[in-house]
Amino acid sequence: MITVNAMGDNCPIPVIKTKKAMEALTGPETIEVLVDNEIAVQNVTKMAQGAGGQVASEKVNDAEFKVTIQMEGAVKEASEEAVCAPDARSNTVVVVSSDRMGIGNDELGKVLIKGFLFAVTQLDTLPKTMLFYNGGATLTTEGSESLEDLKSLEAQGVEILTCGTCLDYYGLKDKLAVGSVTNMYSIVETMAKAGKIIRP
Repeated sequence: MITVNAMGDNCPIPVIKTKKAMEALTGPETIEVLVDNEIAVQNVTKMAQGAGGQVASEKVNDAEFKVTIQMEGAVKEASEEAVCAPDARSNTVVVVSSDRMGIGNDELGKVLIKGFLFAVTQLDTLPKTMLFYNGGATLTTEGSESLEDLKSLEAQGVEILTCGTCLDYYGLKDKLAVGSVTNMYSIVETMAKAGKIIRP
């Protein structure tokens, strides 16, 4: 494991430090990058993915984020010149009301919702907020197969909100593993202010 400490560094320093670490590899390696803001997470993630790395990220606390990059080996050119991209979030709200996608086969529906949430992580412009309620509330709790993707989105500044009443109903109040608890007033307000709403 190689650790790149970019805490306190302004753009494009975190990207440059990560790029140098990637170019110095002699074989398969995991690079862990520590930064203190969501924009740095977004920029490091974009650069590493462009270089063929498998990237995951998580919010450690309000002032620390961790980006984990799995590399098969060194790359001659990790990416184009490091740039300070603007915040990659738009005023889009993703609303997830079930632990499955579509109507029909339930097992297929669960596969589809997992694929949907992964696809959100790959968008060039990330949503501002993701709302989870009713059956969708189970996707943000312990045991969910989508936790890694949701933690990555949270680390990049996407607000993950889960209905508290729903968590109570399913007995999952103490099992929330990503994001925070919200209420119906906030859910309605968030949807009302959204520029666009996406529903799987």
